[in-house]
Amino acid sequence: MNASSPTAMLREAQEAPQVVARLLESNAPLCRELGERLRASPPPFAVTCARGSSDNAATFVKYLLEIHSGLVTASVGPSVTSVYEARPRMRDALFLAVSQSGRSPDILNLAQAGRDDGALTVALVNDTTSPLASTCEVVLPLHAGAEKSVAATKSFIAALAAGLQLVAHWSQDQELLAALDTLPDVLAKAAATDWSAALPALSDADNLFVVGRGVGFAVAQEAALKLKETSGVHAEAMSAAELMHGPWTLAGDHFPILVLSQRDETLSGVNDLVTKLDEQGVPVIVAGAAEGRASVALPGIEAHPYLAPIALIQSFYPLVNAIALARGRNPDSPPRLRKVTETV
Repeated sequence: MNASSPTAMLREAQEAPQVVARLLESNAPLCRELGERLRASPPPFAVTCARGSSDNAATFVKYLLEIHSGLVTASVGPSVTSVYEARPRMRDALFLAVSQSGRSPDILNLAQAGRDDGALTVALVNDTTSPLASTCEVVLPLHAGAEKSVAATKSFIAALAAGLQLVAHWSQDQELLAALDTLPDVLAKAAATDWSAALPALSDADNLFVVGRGVGFAVAQEAALKLKETSGVHAEAMSAAELMHGPWTLAGDHFPILVLSQRDETLSGVNDLVTKLDEQGVPVIVAGAAEGRASVALPGIEAHPYLAPIALIQSFYPLVNAIALARGRNPDSPPRLRKVTETV
């Protein structure tokens, strides 16, 4: 592939600010109505159901629900119902299924089990004609439009925005609602932010950690997944706290660490980690709010802490596209992968 011609992945990632603007306007009435329903009958807990990039988006929603709404949230493996034929008790729970295609049999199976048991089932799905949209009681469309590249970009960002919009309307947090209105502009600035300074270090690496914490951990998961599928890099997402419990012994000259951070209660610990890694001579690429000596410091966008991770992944997508091309790979068509993966 000609590195000078935009890939579908890059073009689609650059559409994300417009996608999110469309989503926020179109879904606001749905989220207000759903928020009223959840306030009138608060669920005892929440369940998320997803795979791949969608599961990373579900991780973001899990942190939002637990931190902002105080709602214990469990990620239930779809195989629990589809393979093991178990029926976990989900009565009165909020059940959130996140999917681009809405067609994977295992996701459908768990969603149906949740609805049958009396959970309030909500689908965050790009294809509103899909079986998942029909299975769930409430549908929050992602409004991402067609996505041709195997690597999801705009649909992932849309899923983050949809989850954040739901939480904002449910909580009636006026500060968060006001911040949400700025998200399309924040993403436009993030899309124009140049992270190419990290290209030499990351394109030469065959192994690396991507570190995040709190609401930012989901985008560390997504960044690691994209490095694997588009660039053939063995990247592992790691919590900044978990890294200190042993895994950081792997890091070194040929095993760099990419740190993604937002300005919130996790920042002090992330800064301490960056300092310790530098003292150990580990190559560190820092993006976002974290401070300290780093091999490469990438610019971030100042935004509400819940918006900041979405901006970080928006800035990351052009970088991982460039990494794939530098390593001689086509990010639109990774080996052995298809756009829609159906598992049982």
